[in-house]
Amino acid sequence: MEHIGAELVDVQPGYCEIHIPYNEGLTQQNGFFHAGVIGTLADNTAGYASLSLMKEHSSVLSVEFKLNLMRPADGELLIGKGHVLKYGKTLTICRADVFIVKNGIEKLCAAAQLTMIELGPNSSR
Repeated sequence: MEHIGAELVDVQPGYCEIHIPYNEGLTQQNGFFHAGVIGTLADNTAGYASLSLMKEHSSVLSVEFKLNLMRPADGELLIGKGHVLKYGKTLTICRADVFIVKNGIEKLCAAAQLTMIELGPNSSR
């Protein structure tokens, strides 16, 4: 996340917000934020949102996610907001919304639904 300039803005129980400022190195051929960056942002906001509810010393891994890209991420800032929809003993279901900010206007550009798994401190890999 450091490599892409991500900034952790807010973490609360079941919620996470991360910002990524525009950087030409994060774009695709048309100058929009690359879908891989958008997917990374969605995955990380959901991961931290779910981790915020997990037992101490647990870790989190993504099990699956679906990403809908709804508009080009053409702007100066990406904002990811992850929310836990259902926290479970092993699996947690999350939603992540990704917004693009251009000229001070924030618009939804992608939405994801993710399943995360909680690994305890003694989990084998």
